[in-house]
Amino acid sequence: MTINPAAPAICARAVRKSFGEHIVLDGVDLTVAEGTIFSLLGPNGAGKTTMVRILSTLIAADAGDIRVGGHDVAADPGAVRALIGVTGQFSAVDNLLTGEENLRLMADLHHLGREAGRRRIAELLERFDLTGAARKLLPAYSGGMRRRLDLAMTLVGNPAVIFLDEPTTGLDPRSRRTMWQIIRELASDGVTIFLTTQYLEEADELADRVAVLDHGRIVAEGTPAELKRRIPGGHIQLQFAEPDALQAAAGMIPNASPDDDQLVLQIPGDGSVASLRRVLDELDDAHIDVEHLSVHSPDLDDVFFAVTGHAATEATAPQEQEALQR
Repeated sequence: MTINPAAPAICARAVRKSFGEHIVLDGVDLTVAEGTIFSLLGPNGAGKTTMVRILSTLIAADAGDIRVGGHDVAADPGAVRALIGVTGQFSAVDNLLTGEENLRLMADLHHLGREAGRRRIAELLERFDLTGAARKLLPAYSGGMRRRLDLAMTLVGNPAVIFLDEPTTGLDPRSRRTMWQIIRELASDGVTIFLTTQYLEEADELADRVAVLDHGRIVAEGTPAELKRRIPGGHIQLQFAEPDALQAAAGMIPNASPDDDQLVLQIPGDGSVASLRRVLDELDDAHIDVEHLSVHSPDLDDVFFAVTGHAATEATAPQEQEALQR
């Protein structure tokens, strides 16, 4: 099933959701273009998983207009489910079955037929580098293999939109990067990816657009580059071998912040070649030697802290835990 080309893959307007008296989503607006990777960021308890569960028809919103592939999530959930695949925070695999049997179960649920199912299973096992482990029971799988199998199960029905809710949580760096490559390949094939993550590097690496959700509201949205350009904080950091050199440099350069213990001078700047050359030329003319230099530009960590005022790893709120359990 394909998405209506006249509509965005996902469009949500004024979405609200409460658990008891606690408002989890408070008028959320989102638009996701077809064939792109959209990342929803936010601290634990911000409402990310609740939003995914609403978009994927698992729970109902209290209010709002929500469409996936042009279909109204509330009025026509069956059409939405035919379009989508969901990979949650925890692997939805059966430990009593082999990897191949898990995929066969999904093929049967999608009514692929014996031969079509066999071909699709073989294709996915090869694509996710699981052919050698196909007939092993799940307890023999590593965490990375389980996550790859989980995503392979999501792809059995060729979904046009995939919701990935923190898909790399708990994976080692190599497995995480393998998953990143798979996600990029899916998007290049035209699949729309809705990704939630607490790894800001992950969003920076993958996402075409990013939205930050905090206390039930979208507090920032744009491409990673756009968001980073909005945040001040770029600087040049110079390391000196001698305290005298540090103090001399600090006296020459306006707004510089010296660290006497570390012999480091931090100079506000945009990180451009011109500003860097200007600083170094001034120091060279004064015969001040710099032992080490580094340039820091704002990243998504800076964006996150600037718009939320707290870390992305705060404890999950009880209301979001309730959403996870429903």
